[in-house]
Amino acid sequence: MTVLVTGAFGLVGSATVKRLAADGRRVVATDLDVPANRKAAAALPAGVEARYADLTDAAAVANLVSAVEPEAIVHLAAVIPPFIYMNKPLARRVNVDGTANLLRAAEKQATPPRFVLASSIAVYGSRNPHTVEGVLTPDTPTNPADIYGANKVKAEKLVREANLDWTILRLGGVLTVDLGAYTKLDNAYFEGLLPTDGRLQTVDVRDVAWAFGAATTAPVIGETLLIGGDDTHRHVQGDVASAMAAAMGLVGGVPAGLKGDPKSDGDWFNTDWMDSSRAQEVLGHQHYSWPDMLTETAEKIGWKRYLLRATAPLAHQLLKRRAPYYGTGKIYADPWGAIAEKWADPRPEAEDL
Repeated sequence: MTVLVTGAFGLVGSATVKRLAADGRRVVATDLDVPANRKAAAALPAGVEARYADLTDAAAVANLVSAVEPEAIVHLAAVIPPFIYMNKPLARRVNVDGTANLLRAAEKQATPPRFVLASSIAVYGSRNPHTVEGVLTPDTPTNPADIYGANKVKAEKLVREANLDWTILRLGGVLTVDLGAYTKLDNAYFEGLLPTDGRLQTVDVRDVAWAFGAATTAPVIGETLLIGGDDTHRHVQGDVASAMAAAMGLVGGVPAGLKGDPKSDGDWFNTDWMDSSRAQEVLGHQHYSWPDMLTETAEKIGWKRYLLRATAPLAHQLLKRRAPYYGTGKIYADPWGAIAEKWADPRPEAEDL
């Protein structure tokens, strides 16, 4: 089976390519032709073919799909937060128009492929745990609060209207045990602006990759599924970064942020717990629990944990002074305001809705 994977050199894309290759699929990995992706291509699993294409170029997409003749397309390519907030027109061209170009090219094939779209729980918008009831399900109404969620709602609509077999996977909080992913200060800043008592369901990127691989053949045509880890992955936001830091040895290294305003439904982020039981039933993707991830993280860093433990007080002070609410006098988190101040207004434009 030939599977075309877009966004193949991102976090989820790289893991998905590895999963599919391990399953014996013929994999064609596609992404933008930039030096970083050329370098990443050298580390692709044996037998995986790299092809480069700009999904905003309809002709290039048509040529790519007709040359590959995939039996399934896993569409992961997207501009994501926080970078999406700085260039909404580009995000629209990639996340919405690029999806449309790919769908049109797929529909024109003699044997149209199955189309598996990576979506997000951002489609549900802000989630105040003090006022919402239950957990997210595929039937929970969408109500995007930012450009990313709005883009994904539009992309989902395009997929549902296409003359193809399709499946949509809405992802929770994707994490990795790759230690390099947690060393970027922008990531720490973004985590620090989210309400510490917001509910979040995480999932190991390898389990996400498993879900995408399984969705190319499983009896899930026409379904929208929520992809989260097992129940050990249900957290409040403030516990996630501190637990991962502690696993690396930085015990107490992450300063506490602010809780959300229980009286303001709009001042929360796009995260919540989810019911992923149907996805687990048909895709069998949950293999790595949260304790498994913490243990593996500690094992990967090994003896360096003792060195990092000694630097934890310094790390705490550095991150505290660079935290989004440091010196503001705020008593509640203001995620959308903090995003606007650091990057740009995250709200969707009229044409995005």
